[in-house]
Amino acid sequence: MAELVYRPVIGFAKTLFKVWDLKIDCKGSENIPRSGGAVLVSNHISYLDFIFDGLAALPQKRVVRFMAKESVFRHRISGPLMRGMKHIPVDRAQGEAAYQHALESLRSGEIIGVFPEATISPSFTLKSFKSGAARLAQEAGVPLIPMAVWGTQRLWTKGHPRNFRRSHLPITIRVGEAVEAPRDQYAGAITRRLRERVQELLEAAQRAYPVRPKGPDDTWWMPAHLGGTAPTPEQVREAEAR
Repeated sequence: MAELVYRPVIGFAKTLFKVWDLKIDCKGSENIPRSGGAVLVSNHISYLDFIFDGLAALPQKRVVRFMAKESVFRHRISGPLMRGMKHIPVDRAQGEAAYQHALESLRSGEIIGVFPEATISPSFTLKSFKSGAARLAQEAGVPLIPMAVWGTQRLWTKGHPRNFRRSHLPITIRVGEAVEAPRDQYAGAITRRLRERVQELLEAAQRAYPVRPKGPDDTWWMPAHLGGTAPTPEQVREAEAR
């Protein structure tokens, strides 16, 4: 299948990475299958996570179709690009259409990217996972590929200004071995196992991250349990409940 939009966008993204002088450390890409369908599952800490998740699939010569909120497809700039790259719009009021679209894509051999937390985590810790990714993998008969990104929140995340300067930021990506999704198991049990794997990968990415905050004014991007000043998961829940 010709990728008339996706390939040029990848080239543009790689150029930006060089301009920004990002230090990208990606390990585990070999766990992404070279052929056939799969559900790629990642944590979500930045508006740019999908770019780096997709980057991890390139060594296997694969592209990823991400499920993203429908409003992104209405934007005058991102909309045509998202449609051209054949990403999947998700209208939360009518989620079944997106689910069926993703299921058909998986059955045709595509890799579908899913953020099971649904939204960016302001605490930079894992939120609870929705079971949609597991159900898709079960119904399509494909594996789940867990992965984690770290450092992307320093580029652009919720509640903080964008940092698109030439800042030499490190980005760490870890891809894990496949999690199978047998049809005779409960989707909830598979989802719990999947979340545990993503948590392990996130902790591995954090341990491998080569820098720490430079001082008291640079601790916002670190989660509270690691000594940072990001809000705790409890504080986030309280704020969202108001």
